[in-house]
Amino acid sequence: MSPAPPRPPDTPAAPPPRARLIAFLALVTGAALVGASPLFVRASEIGPAATAFHRAFLALPLLFLVLALNRARGRRPGVPRLDIKAARGMALAGMFFAGDLAFWHLAILGTTVANATLFATLAPIWVTLFLVLVVRVRLAARYLLGVGLAVAGGGLLVADSLTVRPENLVGDAHGLITGMFLGAYMLSVGRLRGRGFSTLAIMSLGTLSTALFLLPPALLLEDQLFPRSVEGWAILVGLAWSAQALGQGLVAFSLAYLPIGFSATTMILEAVFAALLAWVLLGEALGPWQAAGALAVLAGLLLARRGEGAAPRPDRVRRPGSGP
Repeated sequence: MSPAPPRPPDTPAAPPPRARLIAFLALVTGAALVGASPLFVRASEIGPAATAFHRAFLALPLLFLVLALNRARGRRPGVPRLDIKAARGMALAGMFFAGDLAFWHLAILGTTVANATLFATLAPIWVTLFLVLVVRVRLAARYLLGVGLAVAGGGLLVADSLTVRPENLVGDAHGLITGMFLGAYMLSVGRLRGRGFSTLAIMSLGTLSTALFLLPPALLLEDQLFPRSVEGWAILVGLAWSAQALGQGLVAFSLAYLPIGFSATTMILEAVFAALLAWVLLGEALGPWQAAGALAVLAGLLLARRGEGAAPRPDRVRRPGSGP
């Protein structure tokens, strides 16, 4: 019997089940932490653009401190050196995330929160379209059905508050763009993680880029850039450290081990956690539509998980014609 052909260098072996389980738990935890961010935004003393800037800016000291401590222990074998091309990719990911936050806040101001939430949860659709139309991946029918069911569940979560009004069309468009930016961000981070770059490096440089891109709109749109009380600063630090440094950090960590489309679909859990927290902490009732939506999201994730075999991991997502 002839030996099996060697595996191409750009298609490494699939992670072991234990690593995938840890990555999935990290992804769900990250989605939960990010899902809590609207509570901080609602409690913030300053406007949404300034709050978005501080979410990134105040996460930087923690991220760079942990990065420095990690670098002091020495570079791990197999981790590529950070070069200009990689730094440019991390800055691009940060720009995409800045677009996600900026257009999310514009959507909240220009349409209902329910509409903005619904359109933002369409990120898995954009990721799936990218995989099919650009990467030319053939996805299993079960996987596509799972993505559709999870997105529909996200819509049910906000079904009671959805509106169709001409004056909301611009805000609705901003919500659609939010989902596109989020999908582009996850694809960018996933590709960097697939190349072997550490979560800390990606999050540190990416968040720095996010802060730089969010500073101009914060200065132009807000009358007050800084909170006036200790409590106001505590809210911003809590947002930055929980949702950005830890929440998005866990999401970035998971993208090296899980298919990118499934990961984007799992982030719909962010809306589920947001609804649960609003129910527990703010007394916002969960009706039958919300309960059905949460169940649909979970069922969709289960279907997508079982049909994810055809969906590439981020290390296999490459532009047509690009090298390894």
